[in-house]
Amino acid sequence: MGVQTGPFRGVVPEMSLGTAPVPPPHGPDEQFTAGRRAAAEALAAAGSAERTVPRAPDGRPLFPRGFPGSISHTGRLAVAAVVPGAAAVGVDIEPAVIPPRVAAFILREAERRRLLVPAGPYTARDLFAAKEAAFKAMNSLRTLGEFLFWQITLGQSGGALTASYRGESVPVWVRPEADLSFAVAIRL
Repeated sequence: MGVQTGPFRGVVPEMSLGTAPVPPPHGPDEQFTAGRRAAAEALAAAGSAERTVPRAPDGRPLFPRGFPGSISHTGRLAVAAVVPGAAAVGVDIEPAVIPPRVAAFILREAERRRLLVPAGPYTARDLFAAKEAAFKAMNSLRTLGEFLFWQITLGQSGGALTASYRGESVPVWVRPEADLSFAVAIRL
């Protein structure tokens, strides 16, 4: 059983999180290493004896069988989420403010009208992170074919955020912070 830790404690079932700072000079190698440290921490919290997460030929992290997970990083922070028993997990952290022009491209008109502040509870950065996390969870099994994260549709029902693409959907949890948005999607 996973241990609920971090900002989603009590919200996302059986999720374990790991975090690691990205050391200077904050480049790709340091981000990769920090991501693997965060993954090892999340795997340990979830009860996995295996703590190594190699890279697939296409660059995706290969979590141990029975411990699906995901890694995301910025130039300063890496985070990993593991959800034992899930089919797939997606996590994303976004530190950048999303300009209106980018938001208009990645978010459909209905998403902007219903989900963005002031009508909805989310910023463009929150929804960008939600789509990225959902893409990782939905695309990790490679059953939906090739698609881009912005093609996912976000909707909200009863306060829950859901990401959909080609008849498949996953719940997404978003936690905004002052300097970043953090999202997790779980495919059961």
